[in-house]
Amino acid sequence: MSVHSEVKRITTNVLKSMKKKGEKIACLTAYDYSMAKLVDAAGVELILVGDSASNVMAGHETTLPITLDQMIYHAQSVVRAVSRSLVVVDLPFGSYQGNSTQALKSAIRIMKESGAHAVKMEGGKEIEESIVRVLSAGIPVMGHLGLTPQSIYKFGTYTVRAKGNEEADLLKENAKLLTDLGCFGVVLEKIPRALAAEVTASIDIPTVGIGAGSGCDGQILVIHDMLGINKDFSPRFLRRYADLHTEMTNAFTGYIKDVKSGDFPSERESY
Repeated sequence: MSVHSEVKRITTNVLKSMKKKGEKIACLTAYDYSMAKLVDAAGVELILVGDSASNVMAGHETTLPITLDQMIYHAQSVVRAVSRSLVVVDLPFGSYQGNSTQALKSAIRIMKESGAHAVKMEGGKEIEESIVRVLSAGIPVMGHLGLTPQSIYKFGTYTVRAKGNEEADLLKENAKLLTDLGCFGVVLEKIPRALAAEVTASIDIPTVGIGAGSGCDGQILVIHDMLGINKDFSPRFLRRYADLHTEMTNAFTGYIKDVKSGDFPSERESY
């Protein structure tokens, strides 16, 4: 019997057990109550309240503008819906980098005000002090290496990271560092699949890939992308499991047509 089917609530230990047994971990993002309720009921192990809410919920070009208060609001909405999945919340840009005291305060606010189960932070050695400070308070931390969207203006592009030996070696060092510090998992974003598989095999904590190949312990996609709600984003790693853009547009136009013609509401739909 699989690890995840035996438990009523997914925890960080469950994810580690799944890695040990070779069971893949399914993860998705969610930002609101209704969507999170569906995702949780479907059986995903991990729901990420991602700072990608800045893009798909608020319409910003990058993840940088979203605030800690806004992330807490989204996290609260998701946690109210979830009964089984592990809920991880992104610490937003500016809430933890370079100041471990601020990092701890930000993480505590997320945990206390939302009821989430863990936080996620982008980076390795450069944020070591912040990771240690948050972990010291008993707050689980998930790492994030490779393409780190909060550093987009530093990189200047969303292209694949760690293709060269120097950057690949640094990523491997940082993955080991995050493991040694006590992180319970790490997201590997948009890196060569061979490198992701090597890192996954070299550390004891689960890796969750996005654009990092099948060698990772789990996979994550942004829910608006995989449902086909967002038509403007078509990276190579994205598989669309629905075309809700078309379905929803047809529903809206059908509703407008029926209202304009007087067909809706009918006598049966009136009191």
